[in-house]
Amino acid sequence: MPPLPDLDLNWLAILVAAVSAFALGGLWYGVFKNAWCREMGMDPAVAPPHQGRIFATAFVCSLLSALMFAAFLPPGASAADGFGAGFVVGVFFVAMSFGINYAFSQRSVKLWMIDSGYHVLQFSLYGLILGLWR
Repeated sequence: MPPLPDLDLNWLAILVAAVSAFALGGLWYGVFKNAWCREMGMDPAVAPPHQGRIFATAFVCSLLSALMFAAFLPPGASAADGFGAGFVVGVFFVAMSFGINYAFSQRSVKLWMIDSGYHVLQFSLYGLILGLWR
């Protein structure tokens, strides 16, 4: 196995990228809340139990994905490079993986578009932030 590269990571940029997922999620799912809940068969007026655990899990997952995305970006990647890489990861890795799962679980195309759209923007934003803040 080849040795691991010596990564020079900007931990503050990684943290900001992870936090950006929350801001984006609040906006995105605020706009699509009723449609998302309808497609999920949930009542938008009823808060899910254990919200603290849900948000903590989401933050840890966002932090880990931002960390690995930072490690994935080549040294010297610009904001445009990062944005483009994030868009590609969002569309061709995340959205297509969701597409497979949503097809087999017989979820709607509308739900797939809402959830995938968020992640395409999430990874594009990660790339923009991490590319800007090398």
